[in-house]
Amino acid sequence: MQIMTLIPELKKIARATGAVIYDIYQSGEFEQEIKLDHTPVTSADIAAHHYLSKQLALLTPDIPILSEEDCDIAVAVRQSWDTYWLLDPLDGTQEFISRSGDFATIIALVHKNKPILGMIYGPKDDVLYWAVDGEGAYKETSEGEERIFSHTCPQPLTSLNVVVSRVQNPDNIRKLVEDDIDLELQSLGSASLKGCLVAEGKADCYIRLGITGEWDTAGTQCIVSEAGGAILDLNLNPLSYNQRDTLKNPDFIVLGDRNLTWSEILTG
Repeated sequence: MQIMTLIPELKKIARATGAVIYDIYQSGEFEQEIKLDHTPVTSADIAAHHYLSKQLALLTPDIPILSEEDCDIAVAVRQSWDTYWLLDPLDGTQEFISRSGDFATIIALVHKNKPILGMIYGPKDDVLYWAVDGEGAYKETSEGEERIFSHTCPQPLTSLNVVVSRVQNPDNIRKLVEDDIDLELQSLGSASLKGCLVAEGKADCYIRLGITGEWDTAGTQCIVSEAGGAILDLNLNPLSYNQRDTLKNPDFIVLGDRNLTWSEILTG
């Protein structure tokens, strides 16, 4: 499969999915409920899931699909997949509900447990990030497309620009970093958009404490890795995909500069 040949059509699909979400967002008319895992889901999540899954099934009928909104698939079945789509049709559901506009669609292609394609589209700002393994990471706006790179921190390290969730207690982040490093915190919704800030060098790292799913990080992981960074758990091990019974991630860090000694920076 020539992955790069999929990119033009995937861009159209990502933008069209974003339009499905944004039309509902602008109307202000949607239903919401709480799922069994105590996270919210809206009619926009479901509409985006159905549209995105249908379009990918038409584009690549032989590739199975695992979506946040359709993840009740037997472990033995999904672990038999060599290649599959991993989707979060609406990343940032709470931000959608609270009307911050910080939400996105995440598309990832996973091959042999590694994300090899990532695409993230934020409809509010009409911004699209994408990457393919070995081909670099890119950002596309109305002004055009550019290759992006994560930030290389000056050494000795004295400060870090850290992007965090709006609901994250900053004290818990502070406890994880060496006391002699100053932290500049910036808040943003949507796990994927925060990761993309690191990928394009606008933040040094993103520390995530709390429950996320593999669909929240797979697309971002490909983009960040191709930009020069990495996504690791807090023991600095790579995140795994479709290798465990659960699809939940551990706490993790998205870091931009792989050359820093993160084992000395993180104290937690």
